[in-house]
Amino acid sequence: MLAIRTLVPILLLAAPTITLAQAHSHSPDMQHPAPDRPTPTSPGQAAFGAISEIVALLSADSSTNWAAVDIEALRRHLIDMDDVVMRAATRATPVPGGVRISVEGTGPVQAAIRRMVVAHGGALDAMPGYRAEGTASPTGAVLVVQAEDPTDQKAVARIRGLGFAGLLAEGSHHAAHHLAIARGGNPHRDHH
Repeated sequence: MLAIRTLVPILLLAAPTITLAQAHSHSPDMQHPAPDRPTPTSPGQAAFGAISEIVALLSADSSTNWAAVDIEALRRHLIDMDDVVMRAATRATPVPGGVRISVEGTGPVQAAIRRMVVAHGGALDAMPGYRAEGTASPTGAVLVVQAEDPTDQKAVARIRGLGFAGLLAEGSHHAAHHLAIARGGNPHRDHH
């Protein structure tokens, strides 16, 4: 008898919740919120979002050669980016006109460092204002970045202030590079 007296109030309290949950089931004719209400735009994970954006661009482009598309190559590149930015150890040393950054890791992180840093050294070197080189090392890679004008103290301070992560993010070539990888035209394909 005690169990029934305890159970009845619990059921009475739970009834509105059960009714609300049943009322929120999805049906084919379900009405969604009005378009003027805010809806989430974030996919919840950066790599997933980058891939989603590229897939949408490829799908919207009628000239996409789907036989050449390689989303898996883009996924591997994004894994490299994550490994290098989040798992590599860096040590920056000032050099005349800029900075020398030793980037180290083990296993897959070390391989990702070599692919990313060597390639990005060339990308930085092609940008105005920089002289840069990325070279493989026994434990990862070394990135040396100097101001085109090593006497420009503001440019030198900027390079040193950006540090490794800032220098990797420098430039607006990343999104275009990701689209090129997905289209199957990755110039660094043999590195991945």
